[in-house]
Amino acid sequence: MRLIRLSFLLLCILGFLTTEAQKKNANIKYYIHKATDAIKLDGLMNEQSWLKAQAVDKFPMVLPMDTSVSNVPTEVRMTYDENNLYIIAICTKVGDGVDMIESLKRDWNFGKNDNFIMFMDTYGDLTNGFTFGASAVGAQWDGTMFDGGSVDLNWDNKWTSAIYNDSSKYVWEAAIPFKSIRYKTGIQEWGVNFSRNDLKTTEKSSWAPVPRQFPTAALAYTGSLIWDAPLPVQKNNFSLIPYFKSSVSKEYATNDGTKINQASVNGNAYGLDAKISLSSSLNLDLTVNPDFSQVEVDRQVTNLSRFELFFPERRQFFLENADLFSNLGFENVRPFFSRRIGLNTNIDFGARMSGRVNKNWRIGIMDMKTSADESKNLLAQNFAVVALQRKLFKKSNIELFYIDKTAFDYPAQQTITPTNTNAIGNPYNRNFGFEFNLAPKNNIWSGKTILIKSFTPNKSGNDFLNAGNLQYSSRNWIISWQHEVVGNNYNAEVGYIPRNNYIKFMPSITRLFFPKSGSILSHGPQLTTTNYYNTNFNLTDNTKLFNYLITFRDKSTIASVIQNEYVELLAPFDPTRIGKQTLAANTKHQWSSVGFNWISAPQYKLTYYLSAKKGGYYADGKLLSITGNIGYRIQPYVNFDISATYNYIELPQPWGNNNFFLIGPKVDITMTDKLFFTAFYQYNEQTKNINFNTRLQWRYKPVSDLFIVYTDNYYIGPVFVKNRAVVLKFTYWWNK
Repeated sequence: MRLIRLSFLLLCILGFLTTEAQKKNANIKYYIHKATDAIKLDGLMNEQSWLKAQAVDKFPMVLPMDTSVSNVPTEVRMTYDENNLYIIAICTKVGDGVDMIESLKRDWNFGKNDNFIMFMDTYGDLTNGFTFGASAVGAQWDGTMFDGGSVDLNWDNKWTSAIYNDSSKYVWEAAIPFKSIRYKTGIQEWGVNFSRNDLKTTEKSSWAPVPRQFPTAALAYTGSLIWDAPLPVQKNNFSLIPYFKSSVSKEYATNDGTKINQASVNGNAYGLDAKISLSSSLNLDLTVNPDFSQVEVDRQVTNLSRFELFFPERRQFFLENADLFSNLGFENVRPFFSRRIGLNTNIDFGARMSGRVNKNWRIGIMDMKTSADESKNLLAQNFAVVALQRKLFKKSNIELFYIDKTAFDYPAQQTITPTNTNAIGNPYNRNFGFEFNLAPKNNIWSGKTILIKSFTPNKSGNDFLNAGNLQYSSRNWIISWQHEVVGNNYNAEVGYIPRNNYIKFMPSITRLFFPKSGSILSHGPQLTTTNYYNTNFNLTDNTKLFNYLITFRDKSTIASVIQNEYVELLAPFDPTRIGKQTLAANTKHQWSSVGFNWISAPQYKLTYYLSAKKGGYYADGKLLSITGNIGYRIQPYVNFDISATYNYIELPQPWGNNNFFLIGPKVDITMTDKLFFTAFYQYNEQTKNINFNTRLQWRYKPVSDLFIVYTDNYYIGPVFVKNRAVVLKFTYWWNK
């Protein structure tokens, strides 16, 4: 309880910083007027509405330094009509050389493309919003914004754009339908900022100035978009997104490697998603028999840790306003993790209402029903989440949430005898808690704290979780503190909590220096220590990490790393994670290692990343770990990427010496901005699995697609096929 009081005290001391009435760049204004003629999207500024619109230029530089005007000219104009918001950006080119482009694929990598992006705070809360943009060849970028500057690019919606590109400039022109975004009605001011990234000059600039330590997406630094009339009230429009799928698969081996030969035609499947606009800022999503077979496969990693790994959510249904649910907690204490839903079985149907009720309140309600699967001894289950968020001061908020997982037709005796295997898991698991986010308007201070209690049959007492962090960020200093307290009986079956029954402290300090000239842009040390204690405050884990980072003016970086580890095992652990003998619980292990990380400049066609670490390991062993990535692009149509990891472990018998090699070559081919092909191969020695996945996508209309997916899995040593499948999927987005 003392830690809980401490976390609230630290945040409350700084609470007064949030009460300032005006945001940083409120005096930087763009006055938008209604179009007087029809806008044709062609990348040419021929219409009278463009000639009459206010023009803004002379963007301040953000990177490499934020003390001057950008040397790369950019001009922006905006207008609107009854249905759309229009924007045109004229991006003048400076210097010789071709545009730096990764591919024609949507939602490209920001750091590897010449691009222009718009960030919109449509609610006026400096926290949530939308982003739209394009690369120099017109590949689209869109996403939702949360936490005042984070972007979720998994969100897609209907909008159109055009690009004009010649030797002196590229011009991006876009129409964003009002019904594709959410905003507060009755107001005549949004927050907005425009960002330009030019890789030839390594300059990043923005219309409203942003300190270099923050991203240009930071909504705290947006200027003001002033409308000449109140925005149109959105009608109760809705979208239907049906899909049709046909698939064929064949199993060649069981999970234990026994060879079989079992083919199946999975036949045709149908499903439907619906998006219903309840208001201009509140949306209802419905799904029946959803299917996510076209979602890109996860990139595998070699796991030498004692805990489960985290993989991000990629399924479209869970993404809009996802921060209300999935952003609760911290990296390793997440009370809600949507990938738990439908992990081992199908989702039958679900509903999700999310958005803003009024100026100060946001709401998120989700309910999902999954199928029973007798072959896996799995009951049908219902997942329910309720989140209610209240704005405090200028940017801060407090959120109450409730998470419920309930099994259907649960045997009565299971509540008395949890070891009964007639059903998997508990009859129910519930979490109730709240989270307070501290977000002063200038972003220099930030922090949050969360407190949760879980409810699980046969588990009571010591079932709380508390975590908090506080960070100070200036040009030269980044100082942070984080703590976590997880009780022995705390249980979040719909969350991501790799371990429990611990107390954690993690302070960190970074100092940056900025030379006035030369090839180095910044350099400085970082010191982080992570400490885990049991409930008696006996140390069980400690990591001391010293890192010295050098950033060059061409945006390449190199870092040296010195690390010391101490671990007292709380449970038996196989240090190879391949099923060999385990180290005993309560044994103590300590070692040190050194390494480096090297990332190339992003503006070249050939890019690379190399990380190496050598030192000790469990049981007085040794570990050499090398991770690398090489990318090459044939602009803008082909992008090659090869990731590889090599781990060499020296241990006493019975483990001996172990080599784990993981390689993942990938090729993305973008024939046009609507036709994409991806092939991804993964060879993983640790899991003894080879995976080959290809996906052809044709976007024949905005957000309407045809997919052909082929997947192959093999065993290693000897190599033989586990299974393979072919999927044809057709989706169509229909608006009213």
